[in-house]
Amino acid sequence: MTNTPDTPQNGKTLLLSHEETDELLDQVNRQLAEDKFNHQDKQLIWQMVECLGDTRGLVRLGFAEALGVVGKPAVDTLIEALLHHSNEVVRRAAGKTLTLIEDPVAVPHLIHALLNDEDTVVQASAIGALARIGIASVKPLLEVLASPNSSESNKGHAAWGLAFIGAPAKEQLYQAYNSDSPEVRAAVVGAIAKVVEEDRHDIQSLDLLVNALKDQVGDVRSEAAAVLGNLKYPPAIPVLLELLHHSEPETRKSAALSLMKIGDRAAIPALQTALNQENNPQIQKAIALAVSLLQKQVAAPVEDDW
Repeated sequence: MTNTPDTPQNGKTLLLSHEETDELLDQVNRQLAEDKFNHQDKQLIWQMVECLGDTRGLVRLGFAEALGVVGKPAVDTLIEALLHHSNEVVRRAAGKTLTLIEDPVAVPHLIHALLNDEDTVVQASAIGALARIGIASVKPLLEVLASPNSSESNKGHAAWGLAFIGAPAKEQLYQAYNSDSPEVRAAVVGAIAKVVEEDRHDIQSLDLLVNALKDQVGDVRSEAAAVLGNLKYPPAIPVLLELLHHSEPETRKSAALSLMKIGDRAAIPALQTALNQENNPQIQKAIALAVSLLQKQVAAPVEDDW
């Protein structure tokens, strides 16, 4: 194998042939297996990161896994590649490799990549790493959601990241629901739903979701109605019945569909009344669908696992 070139600067690429790349990967894996890898060899780590740009997916995966084993000594080099490498394939793989290492040091740099890299796969790699890092990512992700400068795509990624983190961030999520930002509150509702899926007896989380049905912003109310319907949570029914007469059409629609998913046939009379009073054709269709599906259900008690 040829001598390892100098450490790249300003995104310059170190090029190896496929044979040289394969030999390097074998060498590195042997050293790691025998506990002989020199974790202080920045030159070698740079070369491994450069190989994340190999045209062969399995080879990229091999180097990512090896760098994951190297761990923290590789973090700075991976961050440099994520932020500045000219090859988007390397940037993508660097983000995915940081997912394996889960070092909180990378959080602000991953946020920068999420917000500023034009490559959507790099953005996805960054949010994946942020989600796996966990608690240290929660505050920055909430800031992305609250910022008027964040794109809808950025906010969608941030909301997904919070939901992935889930239960470990529960206390921070409770506090965040007091935010003035509707985007933050809606994301908290989605993330808390994941918490409840893991612990269906988490009363504080369930109460937050029911209270969110009364949020002043329609998108938050609709998100809460959707998740409570998916959770099939009967204690939400009284508030959902009230929302059938809300002034905002989308809220009425969300309430009807949530009642349909919860599946309590006792809601049929209230839905029928709401249908008779409804003037919006689109909302009429949603309420009629809810009534129809509830009527077709076999009369049986709602699953009582609450």
